Amino acid sequence: MRGLKWIGATLGWSFGGPIGAIIGLALGSIGDALASGKGGFLLGGGEPQQTRGRHQQSRPNYRTQQQRRAQTTSGDFEISLLILATVVIKADGKQDEREVAFVRNEFVKMYGKERANKAFDLFKKVSQQTIPLRQVCMQIQQMMDHSSRLQLMHFLFGIAKADTMVTEDEERQIFTIAGYLGISSSDYSRIKAMFYNSRDNAYKILGITKSATNNEIKKAYRNMAKKYHPDKVEHLGDEHKKGAEDKFKQVQKAYEQLQKERRF
Repeated sequence: MRGLKWIGATLGWSFGGPIGAIIGLALGSIGDALASGKGGFLLGGGEPQQTRGRHQQSRPNYRTQQQRRAQTTSGDFEISLLILATVVIKADGKQDEREVAFVRNEFVKMYGKERANKAFDLFKKVSQQTIPLRQVCMQIQQMMDHSSRLQLMHFLFGIAKADTMVTEDEERQIFTIAGYLGISSSDYSRIKAMFYNSRDNAYKILGITKSATNNEIKKAYRNMAKKYHPDKVEHLGDEHKKGAEDKFKQVQKAYEQLQKERRF
């Protein structure tokens, strides 16, 4: 029952709804502990959920929680990432070991070896389940801030590209996830462009066309730099800032490429 104490931050909304059911099935009887009001010890000292209001004891009201939600915690992000990673890895009907290794290596870089090993044990248990994707994504969409959801998308494309190419099945699955997460088509296209090599990728990353003026390029860069700045996910902790910095560097690289090509 102490299986989630390795998650460094207090878990909040990810113990409810379909995500909570997935965790419960993976770890066994965790749901009974939470329902009995003894779940606080699982949250690293967090407040038991029943103290947040009687209407949330049996069925959390996600719309109400969304209106007053705090920023996403590292633990909630980690659990969401684990579940969606299993979906993308199985999108093409097989579990490529390079993709699995990518997930493990990224978790080691983010969390350290000990925590990553425990996260990966949970990952393997979750990957054996059939994930109700729409319901899971709706819970994430309602409870997770936009910048963190963009970071999730970036990681999922990284998984798909780990075996050197993103297959059509993987791209279709990530596109479906993006829609369920409330990611706009423009944001989806920008993140996708970061994982493909083409002559006009710099324009796609900045969300503009080749007919854009130099001033429009500068404006697009300023907007993207603000949206993708690593500080946007600093509430997730230093472990997630590296991934955000990689995404931000892609925006800078695209802008510098166009500066060089157009000499402005």
